[in-house]
Amino acid sequence: MVSAMRLNLILALLLLACLTFSLAKDQRRPLARDRRRGDGAKRARKQTSNTALQQGRTAESNGQYGSIFIESYKNTKGPKPTYEASAGKTEHCVFRGITMYDKTVWSPKPCVNCLCSSGEVVCDRILCPTLQCQLKFQPIEECCPICIDPAIDDPEFSGDPPAPNILGDPYDEISQSQRDKKDRLKKDEEERIRKKDAERKQREKQKKEEAERQRKLKEAKEAREKEEELRRLREEEEERAAAEERRRRMEEQRRAEEDRAHRLEMEQREMMRALEEAAERAQEGLRGDKATEDEDMVWLRGDVFQMPPAPPTRAADPTLLLALQEPNEPGEEDHELGEEEPEVVEEESEMVTTLLPPGCSISDVTVTCENAKLMGIPPLSIPELKSLSLQGNEIKTIPAGAFNGIPNLEWIDLGKNKIVSSGIDPQALKGLKFLSRLYMDGNLLEQIPSELPSTLQELKINDNNLKEIEENSFEGLSSLVTLEMEGNLLSEGNVNPQAFKPLKELTYLRLGRNHFRSIPQGLPASLLELYLENNLIEEISEMAFNHTTNINAVVLRHNKLDESSIAPLAWINHRNLESLDLSHNNFYLVPSFLPKSLIHLVLAGNQIERIPGYVFAHMEPGLEYLYLSYNKLDGDAIEPESFFGTFNTMTELCLDHNQLTSIPMGINEMTTLHFLRLNNNKIRHISEDAICDPLNEDDSHLVALRLENNFLDPRKIPPTAFSCVRSYSSVVLKPQRIK
Repeated sequence: MVSAMRLNLILALLLLACLTFSLAKDQRRPLARDRRRGDGAKRARKQTSNTALQQGRTAESNGQYGSIFIESYKNTKGPKPTYEASAGKTEHCVFRGITMYDKTVWSPKPCVNCLCSSGEVVCDRILCPTLQCQLKFQPIEECCPICIDPAIDDPEFSGDPPAPNILGDPYDEISQSQRDKKDRLKKDEEERIRKKDAERKQREKQKKEEAERQRKLKEAKEAREKEEELRRLREEEEERAAAEERRRRMEEQRRAEEDRAHRLEMEQREMMRALEEAAERAQEGLRGDKATEDEDMVWLRGDVFQMPPAPPTRAADPTLLLALQEPNEPGEEDHELGEEEPEVVEEESEMVTTLLPPGCSISDVTVTCENAKLMGIPPLSIPELKSLSLQGNEIKTIPAGAFNGIPNLEWIDLGKNKIVSSGIDPQALKGLKFLSRLYMDGNLLEQIPSELPSTLQELKINDNNLKEIEENSFEGLSSLVTLEMEGNLLSEGNVNPQAFKPLKELTYLRLGRNHFRSIPQGLPASLLELYLENNLIEEISEMAFNHTTNINAVVLRHNKLDESSIAPLAWINHRNLESLDLSHNNFYLVPSFLPKSLIHLVLAGNQIERIPGYVFAHMEPGLEYLYLSYNKLDGDAIEPESFFGTFNTMTELCLDHNQLTSIPMGINEMTTLHFLRLNNNKIRHISEDAICDPLNEDDSHLVALRLENNFLDPRKIPPTAFSCVRSYSSVVLKPQRIK
């Protein structure tokens, strides 16, 4: 029994010894693998250190402790070693008194590896990596803990079973670095794609904005072009109206001339009949006594020719008679009536006609040589001649003595020739003591002709090349009443303010189509009408009309004026200024501070959008004619007080070609209104009392009312809406626009 127990104890001890030996062996195997891995890591670090030194990579010293940090380890992820270096001899290293050969590697203590490299000791203190496993174990004589999770070992290094990777695989670190780099590249690529997409969206947005801006610019351009077209059409219409007015005036002038010529012709015929009757009576008285006839014979032209008693015959030299004929003094009779006087008058008329140049004609005391292709002043010798027209020829010069044969001229028209200033002799016009009208339009003059007759009352030099008006340009022209210098190169810079001083009687001055930017200075006090249309006038100062207190009409259309460019005291206190034309400027409001005496105001063709209240209230007695056609007046443009001050004076009101949607307030209070134009607006309805006041029982005062080209339905107009119109036939309602 005891022996059996001893046997069992011995077997148990043997089994325990076997298990202990097996466990000890299993424990030594991972330690051996760890040592081999440690030696491999040392060799790898040694090779890395040598490689870094061979490639010339820089090492940084760690200050006073003499540590050296190798640049090649800086970018390695995971545990970063710390190096301590001790200086030694060249090619040898001394460490704690022990001399080491170059390239010698040793481990002075656990977790520290040293290398002798070119006389320097480089030591590596191993830092443990961060482990991701749950079960950790630190083997004896090892620096870092290890994971004890089972893992398949790499058979390349050992045939033992796999052991946990204690120090970590450098390739895993490289893979992690590559993955991080890929992640960064991926993020960078995503960021680049996002930025590119944002830029693309921004470009698309900019393109849309640019397209919208271009569309708006195009629409604005089309609107401007449409407005310019409308303005051009308005100007053409006005030009046509002006041309029609000019034609009408010319026709009236032509008719007046014809009437005058006819009247003169009738007077001449009456005179000829009187002469014939007197001749017949004289002939009857002379038949009885031949001797008495000889004594009573009338000598033609005095005793110039010492003619015989016999009456002159057609054999007499007509040229000699014409050349030596002298004008009669005022109030002096040419001769006594004789029996042969009718024959002499007829002979003279025939002789003058035969002496005129080709293309010329004579009527009474007027010679006309228009468009006769004359190269110079024709040598006429007709002392009785009063008017000479040489318009539309090729005349370039006016020599001295050009008018010696016609000294009694009162009117000369030299328009539309090629006369230059240097081609006019100073003495050419000086001898014309009766000249009152001189027309030189459409030539090439650069300055006012000198030595003009002091009797001149009307001077026209339109459409020339006048570049300067000097102080003495009008010297001696104290009788001048009308002066026209339109269509030249004049401005306030080349017109001397003292030039107009001699013109004591000047009442009518035209300076249109020049380059004036302000009102010319030095205008005479006698001036009544001033025309400055089609210039560049931008302002009207307070001093502009200080010396022209008698001025009655000012025309400033087609300039660059607006409501802010007129000084408050420029003309508000003028007592004689009754007519003012400010059409085709840049007004957006009816200007304030208008003359108190104003009767006739033209503001057509502006950009007027509003008529301020009480703008006409200061006028005395009040405005009679107001033209606001072709503006931008709409339904809110006219206030209840806009026409205050005109209710008892307004005679003609033009509001056509605007944007009115209803009849403006205040029109029904205008008791003297005769003509009202509201055509070409946007009026859609007319109330019963909009135009006529139903409470006013006075006689109808409206003579003409125009409402065509609106949006009106004539059937919806109240029957009493036009009760103040004298005749319904005077109301123009057709055509209307399509709604």
